[in-house]
Amino acid sequence: MRYADGGGLTAAGRAKLEAVRFEAAEMFEHGVRPQEVARRLRASRKSAYAWHAAWRQGGKTALASKGADGFPYRLRDGQVEWLQLELEAGPAAHGWTEDQRWSLVRVAELIHRLFGYRYTPHGVSVSAAQAGLVTAGPHASGRRAD
Repeated sequence: MRYADGGGLTAAGRAKLEAVRFEAAEMFEHGVRPQEVARRLRASRKSAYAWHAAWRQGGKTALASKGADGFPYRLRDGQVEWLQLELEAGPAAHGWTEDQRWSLVRVAELIHRLFGYRYTPHGVSVSAAQAGLVTAGPHASGRRAD
């Protein structure tokens, strides 16, 4: 269940799937076999057998959500400050002379040039929010920059 932008499940989506896995754990505790769990929960047999194996190894807690997928945020505080200074210098200072707008694609390229880290545009957006950097807001057209 992945989204086209690579964002994965929302927190609500992860919680919903975790509740299904916990329901499966209760069934396992009562001796219900994985094939029947899959049928009752409308899940794939493969998922039910994987849940059963995890449950046998670590109990109900082994079926808890592990949180969002993806790489952790990598820029350190000094790098965030350096990036902020470079962004303030403007796109032309980094070779983008056709306009003076930062896009997430350009910021991802700048991060790669400065620090060697590869980010997707979505990853730049998430990382910028985590770092406290201001991200692009709505434009006159009402759409967000990308």
